[in-house]
Amino acid sequence: MTYTTTDVPVWGGPLRVGRWAPDADPVATVLAVHGVTASHRAWGCLADNAGDLDIVAPDLRGRGRSSDLPGPAGLRQHADDLARVLDHLGLERVVVAGHSMGGLVSVVMADRHADRVERLVLVDGGLPLHPLPGMTPEQTMEATLGPATARLRMTFPTREAYQDFWAAHPAFKDGISELMADYFDYDLVDSPDGFRSCVSAELVRDDVLSQLDPGTLTPALERLRVPAVFLRAPRGLLDQPEPLYPAAEAQEWASRLPLLDVADIDDVNHYTIVFDEAPLLRIADLLRPSTLPEENA
Repeated sequence: MTYTTTDVPVWGGPLRVGRWAPDADPVATVLAVHGVTASHRAWGCLADNAGDLDIVAPDLRGRGRSSDLPGPAGLRQHADDLARVLDHLGLERVVVAGHSMGGLVSVVMADRHADRVERLVLVDGGLPLHPLPGMTPEQTMEATLGPATARLRMTFPTREAYQDFWAAHPAFKDGISELMADYFDYDLVDSPDGFRSCVSAELVRDDVLSQLDPGTLTPALERLRVPAVFLRAPRGLLDQPEPLYPAAEAQEWASRLPLLDVADIDDVNHYTIVFDEAPLLRIADLLRPSTLPEENA
């Protein structure tokens, strides 16, 4: 695999795009969309386990090296940015993979730019999330995402301290690989007191508001026009037994949408589903042509 980056002109400035391209002709080109406080480097572990796929992975507006792009953000804006990436790279139609909020963006992209999306692989993301009763968007964001958003207000004296922060995260009790460490390190930028995350808390808030807007994601999902598979993690963001998506809720959506399949990925949480080898091999298989889930969960 050869890894390169390029900057794509979008509204407000350049959007950074990473790309892992195989040395031989790829079996498919995949547009890979990361989660709400992540970056394109979150897909490095998939690239390491899928050497026959051409993986195009942007830093969404407000994240990674796209962190200086202005808001407002939101699912529609991200979807339009992704369509601009395809235009710039000369890609007519691709398979789209989205993890967490990236799954939500992928669904909205398939609605707004249906001719550009061949099919969707939604990795523990893509189905509607519900606002928590009596909470503001900021409180909902904190309650749902936990340390992922808390770190946006933190300063770390060294890069090693940031790695220690993630090593102590409950989701990563089995350890952090070299590729995961690279992903965490990419998140850092200099600050007067050391290092901080480059992620824009303001644009994250835009995205949370967009996710909770009943007129954005749910109608797009109800109009689903391309085949999609939803891969559910049985454990949550903190490795707790309560998942982000209850099994019954995922199955209810599958019963409503003829083009949606649902499958569980065993023994993973919301994060390790895109970092551990076993789930990544399953995801890679689903991204290849003419591959469907073996069975519904």
